[in-house]
Amino acid sequence: LPDTIPCLLSPWSEWSDCSVTCGKGMRTRQRMLKSAAELGDCNEELEQAEKCMLPECPIHCELTEWSQWSECNTSCGKGHMIRTRMIKTEPQFGGTACPETVQRSKCRVRKCLRGAGMEKRRWKEAR
Repeated sequence: LPDTIPCLLSPWSEWSDCSVTCGKGMRTRQRMLKSAAELGDCNEELEQAEKCMLPECPIHCELTEWSQWSECNTSCGKGHMIRTRMIKTEPQFGGTACPETVQRSKCRVRKCLRGAGMEKRRWKEAR
């Protein structure tokens, strides 16, 4: 029987970088066959892979669309109306924070007629 020549293998390379920049990925390393193939079969593995885990990926805030503006909160004169939106996804792991979820806007309905003269007089006295 001819002697089987042991495989001549290069050392393993360094592990590659993780395949992702955050979260779960894979990394690999290789080695080379140094002996000539005709000297016999070599069944050693030439590549290895393993899982790698980097810090969790940031999860950014997600919001729903704005609601319709509410009715003006007064039936005459100056008032305000609001619109709202909901948070769909809370930020995690350094994701972008949620912006405002309520907006106010001024609104003006027709002038108030009743007692308008009285208010003006009072205002003058207060000054």
